[in-house]
Amino acid sequence: MTELLAGPIADRHTALGASFAEFGGWNMPVSYAGTVAEHTAVRTAVGIFDVSHLGKVLVSGPGAAAFINSTLSNDLTKIEPGKAQYTLCCNDRGGVVDDLIAYLVSDDEVFLVPNAANTAAVVAALREVAPADVEIVDQHREYAVFAVQGPESAAVLAALGLPTEMAYMAYRDARIEIAGRTVEVRVCRTGYTGEHGYEVLPRWDDAGDVFDALLAEVTARGGQPAGLGARDTLRTEMGYALHGHELSVDITPVQARSSWAVGWDKPAFFGREALLAERAAGPARRIYGLKATGRGVPRADCTVHAEAGGPAVGVCTSGTFSPTLKQGVALAFIDADSGVKKGDEVVVDVRGRALTCEVVLPPFVESHV
Repeated sequence: MTELLAGPIADRHTALGASFAEFGGWNMPVSYAGTVAEHTAVRTAVGIFDVSHLGKVLVSGPGAAAFINSTLSNDLTKIEPGKAQYTLCCNDRGGVVDDLIAYLVSDDEVFLVPNAANTAAVVAALREVAPADVEIVDQHREYAVFAVQGPESAAVLAALGLPTEMAYMAYRDARIEIAGRTVEVRVCRTGYTGEHGYEVLPRWDDAGDVFDALLAEVTARGGQPAGLGARDTLRTEMGYALHGHELSVDITPVQARSSWAVGWDKPAFFGREALLAERAAGPARRIYGLKATGRGVPRADCTVHAEAGGPAVGVCTSGTFSPTLKQGVALAFIDADSGVKKGDEVVVDVRGRALTCEVVLPPFVESHV
């Protein structure tokens, strides 16, 4: 049995009373005070997540940005240094090896943050086609990542002297005094909750002191630490894709409504031909949102029917109880030839019980990014 990896502040999570579970090969905090309380704190005040399990990859060398632009899906030329971009690493069939954030540092340097379990696959795909003078370094354990999310997030960072006045998807590097010494951090106006927020990347060895300082300011403003449970309910309310659910090597961005993250006019990127063909023909399935109109909560892998007892027309990829809406919500792939569309009612088979749901387009709640 493979031993689970631990982040740089596992001792802090234990001291805070966290419950843990495996995620992407890492032992991750799921909750502290409870998922609903942590979810509500992020929507109404502020929460802090330790997502140091996320990958970190440095791509550097002459023309590194141009190389990344010729491989990953989004058009990196649309942003400038100091900005970050959501993008996809696809395979030849158009399936998604991973979705990730690309930080454009300069023409010769790009910093990537892929998902934990997919970091090795992304690194391998890039190294296979990289020019000899472009270096791709896996820095998974060189940096921690803390997501500070919620209406009070800017106040939390400002109290520590961290930069906050950036546009969405912009980042800044900073030095601050913490625990009697100077530490370097990268701060990006990004997140996975739909709330105004930031992701703070300190050096791995500085993670404990930075987390302690951030947590003190979070709790001073009525916030609390939050785990993967709240991270999942928050992202589901926003309709954000989770790799392995709404995106995978067998799911394309066209099917997942992630075509906005594809630079269709670029001459080259992984999976380009397959994706162009699928876009022209129309996908066989598309992601939709489902809002329960009856009592019950749809879950991943539940079958969707056009009517009770009727043929299957789709399958849920994620499902949860929405603490904000106080009802069950789900993301689901619906077959294109089923005729089901936004505004229709469908029936989800939840362990043999028929749950009526309305078909919608996410997000389920308003974004405040």
